[in-house]
Amino acid sequence: MNFVLRSAILKANIWLVSTLLPISLLSSFRRSGAVFSAFLAAFCLAFFVFGCNHLHQRPREMVYVSTVRPIYLHDRVAPVSTRVCQVVNGQPLQVLERRRRFLKVETDKQQIGWIEELATIDEQTYNGFVKLATEVKNTPVAARGILIDDLAMHLSPGRKTPRFYLIPGNSKVELLARATAPRKQGEPVETGRIAPPSATLKPGAVNAPEAAKPAVPPEMDDWWLARDAQGHVGWLLASRLDVDVPDDVAQYAESQRIVGAWVLKKVNDPDPDLTNHEIPEYLMALSTPTNGLPYDFDQVRVFTWSLKHHRYETAFRLRPIQGYLPVRVFTQETARGAAPAFSFEIANGASVAIDPTTGITRPVAPRTISYQMVDTRVERIGPDLAPIVAKQGSGKKHLAKRTNERQRTLVKKRRSRRR
Repeated sequence: MNFVLRSAILKANIWLVSTLLPISLLSSFRRSGAVFSAFLAAFCLAFFVFGCNHLHQRPREMVYVSTVRPIYLHDRVAPVSTRVCQVVNGQPLQVLERRRRFLKVETDKQQIGWIEELATIDEQTYNGFVKLATEVKNTPVAARGILIDDLAMHLSPGRKTPRFYLIPGNSKVELLARATAPRKQGEPVETGRIAPPSATLKPGAVNAPEAAKPAVPPEMDDWWLARDAQGHVGWLLASRLDVDVPDDVAQYAESQRIVGAWVLKKVNDPDPDLTNHEIPEYLMALSTPTNGLPYDFDQVRVFTWSLKHHRYETAFRLRPIQGYLPVRVFTQETARGAAPAFSFEIANGASVAIDPTTGITRPVAPRTISYQMVDTRVERIGPDLAPIVAKQGSGKKHLAKRTNERQRTLVKKRRSRRR
């Protein structure tokens, strides 16, 4: 309380004393100056303390509606009650009173009613969403997505984590980072080095102890850290959104999960049957349709436009790798002029670091791999030109299968030439 307010209260106290007390009583007090001074000081102190307490207001406690669908405030907590007004997702409410499982709140239009506490989030959780949006303000966009239906943003990856903002279906969002989390709350998330698969038990080891059996890994969900058109930031369940990719190239996904697609350049096709003669050529990142992978994508493809056949063709494919977002697309100066280029990070071995809070996976010792495209030819550039080691697991089987197919094709060609 400032000095001016204190002076005003003190003057008011003196005026009240001089007005309300009888003159005879004041004159008697004045005969004994010490008694009068003590009484006046005590009276002023009591009124000053009372005035301060009366003027002091309790800090406002705010909550925010977190339900997916609109709900109603009720006039009382009872099986039979009257609806006061409707509140929607994200609406702020001031708390007036607390009861078990219920809150008495007031809207910004001075409408007062009761709401279940589970239908709201407190101010601390709300500030967590604000802090998250501030932290990723300058994070580059890794991809873009479209929501399949209405979806709520979560404060951290997980189906049981606090959720707040409701994003309508068919909304477009910016995807900033990918993470994984156990489907069931409380299951541990593996961190550090990826352990190799357990060795197969030898024949005859039927009576092996229970402790020797490999642990069943928990079911995992993929999540995207997303930002909507209003600037709201939160985690969205990846299975409830699609990466925004044109249908012209999405049809070549070959049952793989599209992680992102980026335009490298545009070519002009004068074919009169085409509606748009400026055709974009794409870089696409894909992964196997499996949740909980310790990397973001395992292959990249470049689709160029054939002016002869008027269709997309695969000009470059790299797989299987352990790739991580974001993918950077830029322009590289060459002897023939500016050419589109792109780069991304891959893991250097099996050592990865998993954030225990968000579940974001990053390689411990990443390598930056760069390519440039001149006409329809994609070639390696940059300081790191060392061989790319294929990722473990199904990748080696895929390479072996692909090598065998090439060998069989060469054998058939040789036999046809001999004939």
